[in-house]
Amino acid sequence: MPGGPLAELAREPSAYRWLRTAGWGFARVFSLVALAVAWELAARSGAFTPYMLPALSAVLARIWSDLVAGDLVLNTGVTLYRALVGFLIGAAAGIALGMGISRNRFTHWFFDPIISVGFPMPKIAFLPVVMLWLGVYDMSKITMIAVEAVFPVVTATIVGIRGVERELLWSARNMGATERELLWQIALPAALPQIITGLQVALPIALIVAIVTEMFMGGYGLGGAMNTASRFADSRGVFAGIVEIAVIGYALVKGVMLVRRRLLLWHQEAQAPSTV
Repeated sequence: MPGGPLAELAREPSAYRWLRTAGWGFARVFSLVALAVAWELAARSGAFTPYMLPALSAVLARIWSDLVAGDLVLNTGVTLYRALVGFLIGAAAGIALGMGISRNRFTHWFFDPIISVGFPMPKIAFLPVVMLWLGVYDMSKITMIAVEAVFPVVTATIVGIRGVERELLWSARNMGATERELLWQIALPAALPQIITGLQVALPIALIVAIVTEMFMGGYGLGGAMNTASRFADSRGVFAGIVEIAVIGYALVKGVMLVRRRLLLWHQEAQAPSTV
């Protein structure tokens, strides 16, 4: 048909399309803008002292000064290093363990009770023990991050592999596929959407645990900087850390979403419009 919605969209003036795109973009961040304005107005209303709630403009000025001084780059780099290394270790271990539990009876018998008990348990409770064993340096922090990150990946891998359609496995077996080929060429690719969902859950957890361990152990990092600011009653420094962590967390989540869409171009969810 010569007409239709696509033809009408193509005939729209470019300025109108730009305005509509800009309008949708603003609508997506409207709640954040409203929160920022409410924060600034509440801080300047006199209902709160600058110690209790510093103005957003003052917090942004503090972030800029930390950036110029180099402290922000250093602390962000240290935190991201710990979070990402721990996340990668936990992700690799979680995928391998989930594959073993799903396909091997002995592995399932041995590890399934451990996963069932450990998943709902707050693993951060082991932090004092880890500090006694490994000290207060990177090794202990990365260990805690990896332990926390492994559980969502394990469970997602198990659910994904067990959810593979049996008809696919039966057909592959009838065509002579070995167990190794079934796992790597059939089950694992089919479970990839679920596995990536587990990774999307584990990555923010890794960042959270990195911040918490830095707050407990001190030293460099965003959590350590916030802890130091709190000790010296530096309210702007504490709120600056909150804003920095929020921005970094959002960037990491968006990055994983982009990677997900790249890896799942073959999947039906890639055809659906993004809602974030």
